[in-house]
Amino acid sequence: MSSHFALFGIEPRFAIDMAALDAAYRQLLARVHPDNHARGTDADRRAAMQWSVRANEAYTVLKDPESRAAHLLELRGIDLGLEDNTAMEPSFLVQQMEWREAVEDARAAKNLDALDHLLSDLRAERDARRARLAVLMDSGANAPAAEALRQLIFIGRVEAEVGESIAMLEDA
Repeated sequence: MSSHFALFGIEPRFAIDMAALDAAYRQLLARVHPDNHARGTDADRRAAMQWSVRANEAYTVLKDPESRAAHLLELRGIDLGLEDNTAMEPSFLVQQMEWREAVEDARAAKNLDALDHLLSDLRAERDARRARLAVLMDSGANAPAAEALRQLIFIGRVEAEVGESIAMLEDA
C-alpha cells in the first residue's frame, strides 16, 4: 500500500504538524494541479488529474484524526475489521447503550437542551479519547489503538445522530 505520509514527505506518525501538512499539500498541488497542465498532451492532463485526485484524497485522510489512525494501522498490517468486529470492552458497551437511550429519550421528548448537552458530552469524550489514541498510536500499541479507534468511530456516529436529531427538531 502506498503511504499518504510518503506522498507529502511526512513521517508516518499519528501526531503530525498540521501546518507542515498544509504546506506540503499546497506545494504538491501547485505541481500537479490539472490547470498547470492544460497545454500538455492528453496523457499529461490525465496524469495531472490522477495526481491531483491522489493528493486530495491523501490530504483528506491525513487531516482527519480517525482516518489518519486507520491509515497508519493499515500501513502496520492491522485489520480494523470495522464491518464485522463489534467486540468492545464492556464498560464502553454500557456507555454506548446509555448514549443511544439518551438520544431516543431526548428526541421523543423533543428536548433540544438535552440533545445539545449530550452533543457537548460526546465531543468532550471524543477529544479525551483522541488524546488517548494519539498516545497509543505513537507508542506502537496497535491492538489497543485499533480498539480505541473503533470506539471513536462509534462516538462519531452517535454525534452525527444527535446532530441530525437537533436539525430535525429545529426544522419542525
